[in-house]
Amino acid sequence: MQQRHLLRIATFSFAWLLAASPVPAQHERREKSKGHNHHQRFDDPAKWSKSFDDPARDAWQKPEEVIRSLALKADTRIADIGAGTGYFTVRLAKSVPGGQVFAVDIERKMVEHIESRAKESGLLNVCGVVARETSANLPEPVDLALLVNSYHHIDARTAYMRDLAASLRPGGRVAIIEARPEAEQGPPKHFRLPVARIDEEMAAAGYRRIAKHDFLPRQNLLVYDRSQR
Repeated sequence: MQQRHLLRIATFSFAWLLAASPVPAQHERREKSKGHNHHQRFDDPAKWSKSFDDPARDAWQKPEEVIRSLALKADTRIADIGAGTGYFTVRLAKSVPGGQVFAVDIERKMVEHIESRAKESGLLNVCGVVARETSANLPEPVDLALLVNSYHHIDARTAYMRDLAASLRPGGRVAIIEARPEAEQGPPKHFRLPVARIDEEMAAAGYRRIAKHDFLPRQNLLVYDRSQR
């Protein structure tokens, strides 16, 4: 799987996690070919928003509880990596009125959709970022990077997270939300990563886990900062 597909295919995880939605046939083809489905694109934000922003998602994604657990300050600067249609972006922006939220996605139309959505909502602290193949391409350092169902799609995760570290401010954190291996609903089992494996990979990239939250019924929420070396 090449890294240029990272944020594009990450959106499939949401389709799997949305139990009320049928599984797209395109995902089945992608799974069988280990991710090399070059025909499926996410350049129709209006279409995908029907699933990703479905109010029913709130019951298990618990976005407000996620945000509270991250103990954000009014001026926190955040990167929402794999932002999709902006499900978390708009909520984060409202939580940090004096801060900044970078909505990062590899699909330009998704980024443009989020920027329009933020403007319509009067959120002036949202900045869209089109990611590069191997980097979030952040224009400025941030206090927090949030990856929701994106981490497991990164091929060279250690290298990617090392690169991301350069975009963290002193004391910066990385929050990773990934499907529980034992959860009844979620992406295919081979996409799910045990906490121990994520910890190991993050340690190799120079991070240490500082928190693990278990309130999400289908996912783990892990928080890391930079190791003191």
